[in-house]
Amino acid sequence: MSVAAARRALARTTRPLVCYAVENLPKKKGGDALYAQLRTAVADGNATKQDSLVIPAADARSWKVPAGHLWRIICTEGPQVADMNCWSAHNPAERFYTSKTRQLHSTHLTTGDRLWSNMPYLRPLATIVEDTISYGFDEDGAGVHDVIGSRCDPYTNLLLSGREANTCCHSNLTRQAFRDGLTEFDVHDVLNVFMCTGFTKDTHQYFTKPSPVAPGDYLEFLAETDLLVSASTCPQGDVSTACGSVDSPTQYPLGVEIWRPRDGMLEAAGWSPSETSSYSGRHGLHDSSMSTAEERRMTL
Repeated sequence: MSVAAARRALARTTRPLVCYAVENLPKKKGGDALYAQLRTAVADGNATKQDSLVIPAADARSWKVPAGHLWRIICTEGPQVADMNCWSAHNPAERFYTSKTRQLHSTHLTTGDRLWSNMPYLRPLATIVEDTISYGFDEDGAGVHDVIGSRCDPYTNLLLSGREANTCCHSNLTRQAFRDGLTEFDVHDVLNVFMCTGFTKDTHQYFTKPSPVAPGDYLEFLAETDLLVSASTCPQGDVSTACGSVDSPTQYPLGVEIWRPRDGMLEAAGWSPSETSSYSGRHGLHDSSMSTAEERRMTL
């Protein structure tokens, strides 16, 4: 057997290896018991509503969440998915990093998973404390709340259909970014809230199914630092039709609520806001080459 053939055979016969030793991730501040309490904090009267808003159908809205507060995205009227962005409230260069989140957790997120920020910050921006759908994975390998697909956008739509569409999620998020003093370059890959997706088993292509979300369902997060959050209600509604098709399902608004846990609840458990990575930023450079790199890092 040739060396090349041996390597092919080795790959095909070796069991999958989870790439990251995720058991070594820093534990959640406050411990699992605190996060279990937060799942029912609202129902138990251990949180006070601070604000609420409506994301109109086929549009986007943003909101700020102080560190240690909860927010939930709620299905209020009918099956609808949302594309969500998330930034540090004090530094929009720090944003939700779907690739690293996917590598550390899964293709689809649920209760207990954390939303990690991009390098060089790399810290938890938020943690999912409750997922009322709790779908798991079905026979086709589909799950809910994915971090594998990007947002629908006007550029791809133009390629597929030859038509301009300015109410896709990227455009919705971009318009909201302008209202928040940001730019299109600040819009990033999303958490597809309530969206049911997977990869086909034969061609390994990204697919969608009608969202299983129903009125009353919600996805709830704990802000691990001060955040600006933005979400678009997808013009494809429950995403039961393909991007670029002429058909469009019914579109619904979604609700957002922000809650403050009972005073002292988090602090008593030992919780505190997350900190950015302590990595030196040297990247193997010698001291004589460090000035530019260090100056750059200091401005981040």
